Amino acid sequence: MDTQASIVNKSVPSSPNLVTSSSTRRNLGKSHLGGVIFGCKNNTIKECLSKQLFGLPMLHFSYVKNIDPSLPLFLFNYSDRKLHAIFEAAGSGQMNINPHGWTTDGSERTKYPAQVQIRIRMHYQPVLENHFKPIIIDNYYSHTHFWFELDCAQTNRLMSLFASLADAPSSCLPHNSAKWRTVFQPLPQNNAGEEGEGLNPLALEIKHSNPSSQKSDSTDVASSFDVDSPILEAQLDAKFTEQDEIKVILTKLKELALCHEHQDLPVSGYMEDVAFMNGIQLEDKGFQGKPTGVEENKEDNPHSSFGVHEKNEENPHPSSCVEEKKEGNPHSSSECQSTITQLIREVQELKAFNAGQTQKFGVLEQKLVVAEMEIQRLKDHCAILEPLSNPSAAFVNEMIIDGLDEVHLDPNESIFLIGGYDGESWLSAVNLYDPSQDVIKSLRPMNSVRSFSSAAQLKGVLYVFGGGNGNVWYDTVESYSPANDQWTLHTPLNQEKGSLAGATIDNKIFAIGGGNGTKCFSDVEMLDLDIGRWISTHSMLQRRFALAVVELSGVLYATGGFDGKNYLESAERFDPREHSWTRIASMNTKRSSHSLVVFNEKLYALGGYDGTTMVPSIEIFDPRHGSWMCGEPMKNPRGYSAAGVIKDSIYIIGGINGCGNVVDTVETYKDGQGWQETHTRAVGKRCFTSAIVFSTPDTAAGGYS
Repeated sequence: MDTQASIVNKSVPSSPNLVTSSSTRRNLGKSHLGGVIFGCKNNTIKECLSKQLFGLPMLHFSYVKNIDPSLPLFLFNYSDRKLHAIFEAAGSGQMNINPHGWTTDGSERTKYPAQVQIRIRMHYQPVLENHFKPIIIDNYYSHTHFWFELDCAQTNRLMSLFASLADAPSSCLPHNSAKWRTVFQPLPQNNAGEEGEGLNPLALEIKHSNPSSQKSDSTDVASSFDVDSPILEAQLDAKFTEQDEIKVILTKLKELALCHEHQDLPVSGYMEDVAFMNGIQLEDKGFQGKPTGVEENKEDNPHSSFGVHEKNEENPHPSSCVEEKKEGNPHSSSECQSTITQLIREVQELKAFNAGQTQKFGVLEQKLVVAEMEIQRLKDHCAILEPLSNPSAAFVNEMIIDGLDEVHLDPNESIFLIGGYDGESWLSAVNLYDPSQDVIKSLRPMNSVRSFSSAAQLKGVLYVFGGGNGNVWYDTVESYSPANDQWTLHTPLNQEKGSLAGATIDNKIFAIGGGNGTKCFSDVEMLDLDIGRWISTHSMLQRRFALAVVELSGVLYATGGFDGKNYLESAERFDPREHSWTRIASMNTKRSSHSLVVFNEKLYALGGYDGTTMVPSIEIFDPRHGSWMCGEPMKNPRGYSAAGVIKDSIYIIGGINGCGNVVDTVETYKDGQGWQETHTRAVGKRCFTSAIVFSTPDTAAGGYS
């Protein structure tokens, strides 16, 4: 239960409690989710265990809802950075199983509504971060923060780690144990005083390094690609599994070499001693081979190569086993060297194979981008063809605009929808949407998938900046010219950021606020096309992540957001003539991930997240009176939506509802008529999308407006 856990990167496409999007999650599909790590601190771990309930902020619900009963779970304590295990889900992941959990007196709403009931599968001592970090190193998006979703391979290795540390016995070492200890240092534990702790994990690692022991369908699927693609799954699975194998084999080679150099005992004898002292039997096929001429009879050959037998009942004293082994050694050092040489050759072959797989993976990425473009084009055609099945509809002829090949929409009466997330994948698509007719036209996609970005219009050109792809934040900037349907790259921002806002005044584009997964910004950058670069200018009075900004009468207005600790109701304005930001009246409700539009010379703040849930409420600010008033609420709560004003109507499109689901509805507001909600077949599900309506003078998209 850590505030920092909520300052992540958008990795989570479905629920907005956290501040970011690219870092909260890996977006593993339900079939690929092998386990989940939950967070806690010293002041919350007791309640987690006593009530057998784990919880995370709302934004994590996108994968918590994929938890089924019996799924392995782990608990990470941010206070001492130890991982507790092994738990399992006692039910499915749900919202607000205990709506007042982890609060002072139970009167407040919980900050961790994405919850699951748990039970203990097996109790082990907690493990320090430096022990488990190598297993989930690919989940780390900063030095101290990592994604909580685990694939099957990671889950299996974590469970093996806990089991290996728990099984470490206090059996005796060989007589020259002092020398052995200098080569193989035991891992630090709570019972670190016992001898031999460091040996059992070695034996178990050999057992678990066998790829055949892993689930064949354990794959890590990149969030921006089709999770149902078997080819991509195989490539990704190979990528992670092969890297793990290389690390394990290299570790074993070093240990074998050191052992052979510093010990009188042969390598095979050492391996037998290790397993003998720990009472286990190695099953890895790579270590079951027997030298030519060696019989299987245990009585005739008690020292088969790398083989481990059960304890000799006739010799109950482990300390004497080493003396017996010193009497004879059926294996020469040349055989050990031959084994090492063969392993090195196999590692080199594995590296070469991995390089080939990486190259194939890159080709698949390119093919998926092309496929996404083709799918979007087909969706557009289907949206136009669908009404033909109902000839009686009055608007059929209006939907067929100049045939299938060309749909002409007026940019001044349509909304540009830029990137985002459709519930399954991150998007590079850019569309022009006419909400009055529910008609959409695909434009040339961006150079990469992009969500949580901002957009602005300048001199008839659309500029898109910042955001991310579900894994990393961007500093990139690109512009789209409707005249020639082309994208152009520009000078990047001064730093990577997402969930920022944008606006245009005095022929200059402003990038305002945002965050990078670990920090929330008050910074403001300005792009002057005459200079050709971004310049830092006057910062806001507060840090604001997932804020919303609009321009009205040459003045910028910034509202709400998240400052790294609190959700904000405050607002401020920037007048270029005053060269500074000034506070204005605060809203009545805390809001982040909301939309902000200008309608009838007033500011309309629409929906958003108030720190507990998504809200449907509307607030209206009249600059002439300097105060906010409540407006008619929307039909349904939503945040991370796209919004725009066309003529006498406000349109708010898609977003995430109060249950954390991506929605496919559009709500329309007109004075005197209130809000009306309709389902859109043209757009479908979409959230984390930037939106803008071209108009004169130039305007900009603030936040998700």
